[in-house]
Parts: sequence; C-alpha cells; structure tokens
Amino acid sequence: MKKLLQHALMPLLLWIASTTLAAQVLSDSIDKGNDSLYSLLSSQIEELSGRLQDMNMQNIMLQEELQRTGRKVLIDSISRANRMRLIDSLRTITPGAPLVVDNDTLLYLYARCGGSTPEMRVKSAEERITHLGHRLTLQADTCYIFEGDFSNDIMAAGEVILSITDIDGLWADKSRAELAADYKDVIQAKVEKIHDEYGLHRKLWGLLLAAVIIVTQVILIKFTNRFFRRWKRKVMVRVMHRLSPLVLKDYEFLNTHTQGLIILTLYKILRYILILLQLFISIPLLFSIFPETKMVTFTILGYIWDPFKDILYAIFGYIPKLCQIIVIWLCFHYLLRLIRYFAKEIETEHLKINGFYPDWAKPSYYILRVLLSSLMIVMIWPLLPNSDSQIFQGVSVFIGIIVSLGSTSIVGNLMAGLVMTYMRPFRIGDYIKVNDTVGEVIEKTVLVTRIRTRKNEVITIQNSNLLGSQTSNFTVAANNYGIIVHTKVTIGYDEPWQKIKDIMESAALNTPGILHKPHPFMMITSLDDFYVEYEINAYTNDAVKLPTIYSELHANLLKRFFEESVEIMSPHIYARRDGISLQMPEEYQQ
Repeated sequence: MKKLLQHALMPLLLWIASTTLAAQVLSDSIDKGNDSLYSLLSSQIEELSGRLQDMNMQNIMLQEELQRTGRKVLIDSISRANRMRLIDSLRTITPGAPLVVDNDTLLYLYARCGGSTPEMRVKSAEERITHLGHRLTLQADTCYIFEGDFSNDIMAAGEVILSITDIDGLWADKSRAELAADYKDVIQAKVEKIHDEYGLHRKLWGLLLAAVIIVTQVILIKFTNRFFRRWKRKVMVRVMHRLSPLVLKDYEFLNTHTQGLIILTLYKILRYILILLQLFISIPLLFSIFPETKMVTFTILGYIWDPFKDILYAIFGYIPKLCQIIVIWLCFHYLLRLIRYFAKEIETEHLKINGFYPDWAKPSYYILRVLLSSLMIVMIWPLLPNSDSQIFQGVSVFIGIIVSLGSTSIVGNLMAGLVMTYMRPFRIGDYIKVNDTVGEVIEKTVLVTRIRTRKNEVITIQNSNLLGSQTSNFTVAANNYGIIVHTKVTIGYDEPWQKIKDIMESAALNTPGILHKPHPFMMITSLDDFYVEYEINAYTNDAVKLPTIYSELHANLLKRFFEESVEIMSPHIYARRDGISLQMPEEYQQ
C-alpha cells in the first residue's frame, strides 16, 4: 500500500518542483534578455514534458497492477488531478505548436509523442493532410479513428495523420477519445475543403474554363486585327484631308506625307497595345483557374503592376524635392531676365555706366548666365533622384574627366575670347591686320574670330592665337588720328627736290579719300649713290578703302611725274647717254 501511495503522490511532487523551477527560471532570466529566457524555458519545458510522459507510462503500469487489487479508481483520480496541476503550471510558459494548413490554423499540440516533438508532429500532419487533399478522387468519410492501447490514431487511406495520446487529452481537458473525435472532424473538413479546390471535378471545370478563355482571346485578336484593317483606310483618308505642313519660320518641319507615316505608325502601335492589354487580362485569368498556378497569376500581374507602383510611389515621394527644384529654377530664371534687361539697356546706350563700354554688355551677360546656371545646377544636383548613389557619382566624375581632357584648347580659346572682349583690341566691322592677314572683322565669338580679306576670303583665327599675335587696328586709328598713307619713289639727282615735293603733294591732294587737312607732306628718306628716295605721306580716315586709296595715289603720282617729264627710275647711268630714250610714255616726252 505504501508503494502505491508513493506512485500516486509522485506527480504532485513533480508539479511542486516544476512550479518552483519555473518561478526560478523567470526570476533568473530577467537580467539575461529574451533569448536566454526562451532557451531556458524551452529546455525546462522539454524536461517537464518528458517527466510527464514517463509519469504517464508509470501510471499505466500502475493501473494494470491495481486492476487486480480493486483500487484503480482512487489512484487514477489522484494521478489525473496531479497531472492536471502539472499541465496548468506548464500552460503559462509554453505556447504550443499550431497545425497550419493553407494559412488556416486547425489545432494546437503541446505534448511529445514518443521521440517526436510537437513541432515535428504538426509538420508531419500538415504534409499528410495536404497530400490527401490534393488527390483527384476522395471518398466520403475519408478520415477515421483507430483506437490503440496508448493512443487514438486519426487515419486516412491507411496512413496515420495524427496520433492523440492521454497527455494531449489532459492538455485539452478532455479524454483521449473525445479529443481524437474533435480533431478528426476538423481534419476531415479541411481535407474536403482542399479537395474541392484540387479534385478531379475542379480540374475538369478548370480545363473547360481555360478552353473558353483561349477561344475567346483568339476571337478577340482576330476581331481586333480585322477592325483595324477595315478602318485603316477610312481613318487615314480623313486625317490626311485635315493635315497641313508644320512650318517653323521658313523651314518646313513636317510635310503631310511624313505626318501621314507617323500617324500610320501610331495606328499600328495602338493595335498592338490593345492586343497586349487583352493578353495581360486573359493570361492571368487563365492561370488563376487552377490553384497550382495561382502564384503565376500574381507573378504576371506583379510584372505589370509593380513597375507602375514603383514609379507612382517614386513620383509622389519626389514631389517635395520637385517643388524645391521648381522654386530654385524660377528664382534664377527671373534673375537672368533682369540681368538681360539691363544688358540690353547698356548695349543700346539707354543706360550709361562710366567705365563700362556698351560692347561689354552682352559678353558680361553671358558670363553671368554661365555662373548663375552653374550655381543653379550645384543647388539642384543633390535634389535629383539617386544623386547620392555611387553609380550616379561615378558617371558624373567620368563625364567631368572626359570634358576636362577634351576641352583644353576650347577652354584656352574661351578664356582668350573673354580677355580680348575686355581688352577691346577691335570690334566687329573694324579693319585690322593680324600677322600677314589684313581685312575686316565680320564675326567675333568666344572661341574664334573671322576676318574677311581684301580678296573676300574669310579667314578663321583661334582666339588663343589672336591673343598672342600683334594686332593693328586701322579703323580706330583712322577715326581718332587718321591713317598716314605713304609710298616711296626714287628720282635721280638731276631733278630738284622742290619740284619733286610739289609733284608728290599735288598728286596726293588729287587722290580721293586723302584729307587736305592735315596737309600732305614729303620726306627725303635716303640719299643713295645714284638716286634720291622720296616718300609722300598723306592722311585718310577711311580704313576700309585703303587699297583703293593707294592705287589712286600711285596712279596720280605716275601721271604727275610724266606730265613734268620726270623719270621714275633709279638710273645707274644718265638716261640720255648713248641714245637711250626717256623711260616714260611717248606722249609725255618733249
């Protein structure tokens, strides 16, 4: 009798020990964090569950022994009460393992069964329920209960789906048979529900719907193609009658033929878009018929919707920065318009600033525009999408290096053009001389300057070369001081210099373009062995006609010398010796 009471009171002692141990674990785990708490509780739960299972086996053996002594009812009631107290203590520290099939929680298991943990039991049951529900055919009352000595097995098609033990019944506060019957009904309902989606009847109905969808889509594609082919000619005729060429100033940007080709291309693209829209609807609908391919439907819809969703989210998320960019651009835009207004006023000399020339207005405006635009880009750059990404920064650095390496000469010419703008060595329309090039400046940019020579040749000179060359500006000299036109003749010593002076000055005064004031003057520049070198100097204020003035001056000099019977030659001998005739036209010879 003492031995029997010892076995009956053993669960009570285990309950007291488990309660004390759980309290100690909870107290010790406060300072160890959630991870240590979970690990400690899990180990203690497994230990207590194992003891509970061992205790259950001992109770079964004890009950067999008590059947011979007649004390079974008393000991069984004491053992069940003690085990219930132990399970109640375990409820506070164990969540249980849920049996989830197709996102539907069917039941919870808390106890081990042999060597299987609750998690292993529910996983095995889930696989068997899913496999059973996916069968093509399924009989009524597929699931049934097999009552064993130590467990009630829920079975189907000769396989055990789930075994229910006495400990499972204690956790549910039911008998083993009652709990097995409840779980059997739940599992049976779930199997039938799965079979309704994956069974043969569903497959045949799905095939029929798939055939209908395919036939409908083929008919829609044929109808769409026929509709567009039928209306193609009518649409094009109506559109072509209403089209007119697009003209930008004197340039015909798009004629009616080109516009017709563009509209025809858009017409074809519209047909393809309609067909693609039909396929985007019918293909996901086709895959959604069968449960096995439902995920394909969501995948296809994701290919279509996800890009649009990402774009929409990106657009709405970028609106605040876009507003900042618009505000920055508006500020710089109207600031540049204000600067351009003042530049035009200075250029047209409506606004005069001491020390600031009108021809500086436009270059200064361009410089300020570049600087302000650069500042605007610097302010907007961080607000651009993905501007902080490494790829964006790498591409920016690469472009900067390429531009730097390839624009060395461009930057040099640009800086030379800016320097010459403020040096003002010449302006457009000035007659200048650069090295051996003489002509009129017809164009001046920040990179090059173009000069038209006397022979109507247009020569382009880089500003960097022009800045390093000596430049003569005939126009500025003619307008401010007057250009001296000069030429030399050599006359023998037999002619008095006073006579030569009168001849040359009168020839200069009779030349168109030569100024009478200041008066032309002659200079004796050299006394050589056989002749005297005379130079006539006269003023003109017309730099453009210098070649014509020189030509007229030379012609007048010849005429005047011939009229005065003066030879223009550098004789090494006398002209009359040995019968040599005078070196001048016969009509001027005396």
